[in-house]
Amino acid sequence: MANIKKGDTVIVVSGKREYKGKTGEVLEVLVERNRVIVQGINMVTKHVKAGQTTRGTVTGGIETVESPIHVSNVALIDPKTKKATRVGFRVEKVVKNGVEKTVRVRYAKKSGEKI
Repeated sequence: MANIKKGDTVIVVSGKREYKGKTGEVLEVLVERNRVIVQGINMVTKHVKAGQTTRGTVTGGIETVESPIHVSNVALIDPKTKKATRVGFRVEKVVKNGVEKTVRVRYAKKSGEKI
């Protein structure tokens, strides 16, 4: 189970000065590269070659897109205190349709609240 998943709200704790302290939602997790793409963070300018679609409209030009940032440079935001926190795992028993199961659950270490 991963510490940071797609859809989590994270804060940038280190890196470029203009992004440090900013928050955003994780759009994608690149597990094999240990990187995450965060909405509105680490924006880069990309030049896209001009082409045509099937309807004849011209595509391409200059776009700004999010670039990956290393997972160690972001921290999960605690849902209770709205501050950076570490992620822990604990085993909880869940009853579903009369069947009892044990599942691993992520929780915020600062407040102890389930994520």
